[in-house]
Amino acid sequence: MASKLLRNNVHRILGLVPTNPNPNFLLKRLIVLSCQSLSARPYSGVAQPVPIDLSLPEKPPIDGGTRIDQKNLKKDSTSSLNEAELAKFASIAETWWDAEGPFKPLHVMNPTRLTFIRSTLCRHFRKDPYCTRPLEGLKIVDVGCGGGLLSEPLARMGATVTGVDAVEKNIKIARLHADLDPLTSAIKYRCTTAEKLVEERKEFDAVISLEVIEHVANPAEFCKSLAALTVSDGATVISTINRSMRSYATAIIAAEYLLHWLPKGTHQWSSFLTPEELVLILQRASITAQEMAGFAYNPLTGQWSLSDDIGVNFIAFGTKNQ
Repeated sequence: MASKLLRNNVHRILGLVPTNPNPNFLLKRLIVLSCQSLSARPYSGVAQPVPIDLSLPEKPPIDGGTRIDQKNLKKDSTSSLNEAELAKFASIAETWWDAEGPFKPLHVMNPTRLTFIRSTLCRHFRKDPYCTRPLEGLKIVDVGCGGGLLSEPLARMGATVTGVDAVEKNIKIARLHADLDPLTSAIKYRCTTAEKLVEERKEFDAVISLEVIEHVANPAEFCKSLAALTVSDGATVISTINRSMRSYATAIIAAEYLLHWLPKGTHQWSSFLTPEELVLILQRASITAQEMAGFAYNPLTGQWSLSDDIGVNFIAFGTKNQ
């Protein structure tokens, strides 16, 4: 049932007619939307169509906000690096493994992300998700690995993991932490980019990049690199934030300015991608989106769970065309 509902999200995205909502609204409305999203629906038996906007509306104004130059974003480039974003994460690299620090949301969300990854990869590669090492035999690259929050559990599940990040501080922290556990000490961490791995003709059974694409300069080129790193019929998993009114209310206003879960300025709303846009970008990179799920936060338990609501945080699984 869960698998069917996840796939329904992808199917309904492909058939939606885009709308063009007015992005200007009051802060009061943002807070109301933020509260509503905290009780997002769980998997339901009937998937309802969700209107998704193909256009890029003007970024809602916030104090101190800046508008991204869309002309620069559209320029062809051999690198998807965004220097400003790299500097931002380098400044807080030492806090990756502080469960109460700036990366606390990722620590809390990690078990739910891993549930989706384990389920989709095991189903695709016909492995037992309930065994001790369900990903044994798979070569996986974690692109934008940061301090290794995802790389380490993937290694414990048996995968041969390569973690890459363009921030040298992140890689140093990841290596130091991985060496503390014999099960993770074999992870190959490299300070490099996906584009550089493509030049080296590296290939992997699964390419994973979580909460990264919203921070790159050119999402389309970035996805082409991910596709080039994926073997034929291999898997690609990407998670990001939907460019919706609700995401502005929750991921920026609530998370950064009200609840202080994240440092102010962590996200730029206009850099988010809608699920429909991500599916199209992946298609053009020869990756077919197969399953998609949203993440719902329960304020009572402080935990995340998978949901069929992709209005804010979502994760997508795709396969490389043969």
